[in-house]
Amino acid sequence: MALLLFLLFILMTPSSSLADWPPSPGYRPSSKFKTMNFYEGFRNLWGPQHQWLDQNAVTIWLDRTSGSGFKSVRPFRSGYFGASIKLQPGYTAGVITAFYLSNNEAHPGLHDEVDIEFLGTTFGKPYTLQTNVYIRGSGDGNIVGREMKFHLWFDPTQDFHHYAILWSPKEIIFLVDDVPIRTYPRKSDATFPVRPMWLYGSIWDASSWATEDGKYKADYRYQPFVGRYTNFQASGCSAYAPVWCRPVSASPARSGGLTQQQYTAMEWVQTHHMVYNYCLDPKRNHALTPECWG
Repeated sequence: MALLLFLLFILMTPSSSLADWPPSPGYRPSSKFKTMNFYEGFRNLWGPQHQWLDQNAVTIWLDRTSGSGFKSVRPFRSGYFGASIKLQPGYTAGVITAFYLSNNEAHPGLHDEVDIEFLGTTFGKPYTLQTNVYIRGSGDGNIVGREMKFHLWFDPTQDFHHYAILWSPKEIIFLVDDVPIRTYPRKSDATFPVRPMWLYGSIWDASSWATEDGKYKADYRYQPFVGRYTNFQASGCSAYAPVWCRPVSASPARSGGLTQQQYTAMEWVQTHHMVYNYCLDPKRNHALTPECWG
């Protein structure tokens, strides 16, 4: 009977809706880590007057006077870092809503960074989710960004969705609702972050580049621009943990690598929803990105 009902569901469900959703990754790493209280794990970094905490959800916003950001109390040397985020609908061109790892304050001009950034958009166009990795040098005039961009398979303004970075000694994995969308391997210490980083969230004006390479700017007739964050997770080895602290994993595999089912889900996302891959950009100098060589 159950099988019959399932088959009827398949037949009655429009094929486009099934095709537009990724296959199950089979493993949900977000369910394995404890949710963290905002005040326990973070402090305001800037724009305190543009930050509001309601139970365990924090709202930050940008207007003509300021944006806002927050930062984890502790630095980490590896771990799983996640948050459920809801974005603002409508015109948000030029506005960046971000969740990321960085050590910019410890190493100004020569810092490492691992980014999940939502690039603001115009009416009727989808948000772009940009993932990026910088290694020792963002901001010194020789920026080597490693951007991969996606249009999501859902509307991120309608509800909260969970976005996460898993940073292990072997690789970095980006996840959306537990579906891996990108892996970044450790080819060498020169192309991989090995120094402790803090976890951040922020909203700010990046009109010069954020939306279609700066074609559309922030329009403060639509202010305030709002981002909401909740369900914070930061589990792993802090910078102060003993050397034997064991890195967390994004899969049940002992090696820490993804399972075949997780790879299948990631390949589906990259086939159907990836809109830019720096490794495939002929304008880039790939002598600076050896991880693209295979």
